[in-house]
Amino acid sequence: MEPVLAESATAAAIVLFTVLVRLALHPLSRAAFRGATPVAGCLPTLLQLPVFFVMYRAFSSSEVAGEANELLGHRLFAAPLGSRWADALGEGGPFGAQGLVFLGLFAAVGVVAAWSAVRGRRAAAAAPAVPVLPVAGPRGGKAVPGKVVPGKAVPGGAKGGSRGARAGVGAGRAGVPAALSAEQQAAMRRVGGVLPLLSFGTLVTAAVVPLAAGLYLLTTTAWSVAERAWLQHRKDRAARVGGTDGTDGQVAAAGRVAG
Repeated sequence: MEPVLAESATAAAIVLFTVLVRLALHPLSRAAFRGATPVAGCLPTLLQLPVFFVMYRAFSSSEVAGEANELLGHRLFAAPLGSRWADALGEGGPFGAQGLVFLGLFAAVGVVAAWSAVRGRRAAAAAPAVPVLPVAGPRGGKAVPGKVVPGKAVPGGAKGGSRGARAGVGAGRAGVPAALSAEQQAAMRRVGGVLPLLSFGTLVTAAVVPLAAGLYLLTTTAWSVAERAWLQHRKDRAARVGGTDGTDGQVAAAGRVAG
């Protein structure tokens, strides 16, 4: 790549290396998306930590095996891959040659973070509503959603409570979401509003790590968002096809009965 990209060949190699790492982790990412196991959701991130640490050390150390680190001489356009945002500010300011490279990196990271936040909010809005748990109220045993009144019994007595508990367990086993109190639902809404904004934390990280590590963060974050969008698209398409097939099957069965 060096004859074509000149001094930016190492930066292109970092992007290609990151893509290869994510391709190797794709089966784990698919398992995490399906929710196969709780551990599967953490493995793609955990397995990348050693890679990120090696990338950080390789472009932070002035010496490697007692010799000068030649990687620090490689650049992305005008900015050395071992430089940081603070270094760029000292070399011409934010709109200098190096500062513009970092501003381009921050803009790309911001676009990916915004895309991730929008998708997160849409997914939260499209999630099925969880029923509010009704419990005994203060007046005449009326059910008040999400409010527990001390000293009041649930209508139906102990037997009714036992039947409700058994029904709740059965619903959970059948795949129906368990009922939540109003306070729990409010807490879930607050968390759901904050979580999409955490993707912008990558901007802070990219500003304090070497440029090479920032390139790795940008590539792996963009891959994660695009991969999840693709997996969600496949899931939605399979659901639409399954729903269409099911409807056609019901229509055909009704026709056979009528005949």
